Amino acid sequence: MKLLTVSALALAMGSAGAMAKVSSQEAMKIGNSLTQMGAEKAANKTGTIPAYTGGLTHNEGADPFKNIFADELPLFTITAQNLDQYKANLSDGQIALFKKFPDTYKMPVYPTHRTASFPKSIYAKAKKNATTAELMDGGNGLKNFDETVPFVIPKNGVEVIWNHVSRYRGGSVERNGANIPVQRSGSYIAIKGRSQLTAPWYLKGGFDAKDDDNVLFYYTYLTKSPARLTGNVLLVHETIDQVNQPRMAWTYNAGQRRVRRAPQVAYDAPGNATEGMRTTDQVDMYNGAPDRYNWKLIGKKEIYIPYNSYKIADQSAKYSDIVKKNHIDQDYTRYELHRVWQVEATLKEGARHIYGKRTLYLDEDSWQVAVADHYDNRGQLWRASEGHALQFVNANTPWYVSNTNYDLFSGRYLVDLTNEERNPFVFGKKVKRKDFTSSAIRRQGKR
Repeated sequence: MKLLTVSALALAMGSAGAMAKVSSQEAMKIGNSLTQMGAEKAANKTGTIPAYTGGLTHNEGADPFKNIFADELPLFTITAQNLDQYKANLSDGQIALFKKFPDTYKMPVYPTHRTASFPKSIYAKAKKNATTAELMDGGNGLKNFDETVPFVIPKNGVEVIWNHVSRYRGGSVERNGANIPVQRSGSYIAIKGRSQLTAPWYLKGGFDAKDDDNVLFYYTYLTKSPARLTGNVLLVHETIDQVNQPRMAWTYNAGQRRVRRAPQVAYDAPGNATEGMRTTDQVDMYNGAPDRYNWKLIGKKEIYIPYNSYKIADQSAKYSDIVKKNHIDQDYTRYELHRVWQVEATLKEGARHIYGKRTLYLDEDSWQVAVADHYDNRGQLWRASEGHALQFVNANTPWYVSNTNYDLFSGRYLVDLTNEERNPFVFGKKVKRKDFTSSAIRRQGKR
């Protein structure tokens, strides 16, 4: 596979000057003091975060939802009553949830297990990227990037966000699940659908430089219920350079039987199948071109984040078991203390977005955003999001099994779940490039 040379997402750098690839001497830390993904290999000083020992072993035939930590009990539970003891290791959004729902909101905290693991080929590409990948044109481009995280030793906020956006997610995955917008009363209607996300390297027939050179991934979402939305389809070609070649999107409306271009599917446009309770760029906790923000790397921090989230993915649970008034049943959650990269995004002068500021916390072992706080343009904390993830041992990749997004103003929230669906995650499904065309989604919507 040749290295891609592309002008990538126009990203505003938190500080002036282009950041170059790391030196070969600095890269020697990878696999030594740092893990293959650039995390600190050592335990923290108190031992509450253990040393990284390789994560869970890949087992293609294993059940990824089998709770291997089922016998563990919480070390302690954070509540509104003991919140002050733990504030230093929580985000502002997490703290706000305790204050908004003091009688019911809690966080069960378990022993920390660093389970993240990736294929050897991904480790090799990440290590090579460290000495070849560069931001170009003051942060508006990437040079010499190959498939996965370009900056395992990041120097600024742009590089950290790039690592999340471009991280490995199993190559190709079909997901069957439900977006559940929950009203203040606790009532909800689950919006069920099937998505397919495939990076061009994993298409049937493989990567084609002519068609795929500026494509990060292909994506479709078919809405299956409720009846008023059944058959609607969203198609996205996620481009790497979204300024010179914006994200390409189409929608198929089953009622009108028409396919339309959908350039509005980006930034703060209401997220698909969410009743407006999530912006488009909040899908996968963060996606798309971050060019409307100035990004600042705050640094490393230890906080409690959702991790090894087997309970919320339990296939014997019903949606009604988890979805409750005000927030999900927190007995289905698991929090652990992990090191994260903290990045702050501030809206550029003259740019438009409903979020004036965002603070994102990325797990050091997976580069996934685990927690995100979103502020309005008056500077008030508006929404608090969490990504509940686990290590899919059958696919050798960490990924989300659920995301929550709480609106602190309205009292509503959005959660996506997969518990009641058959085959919730199908990794490695071979699809063709032609499956991601406007004619293909028309056929898909008619089924």
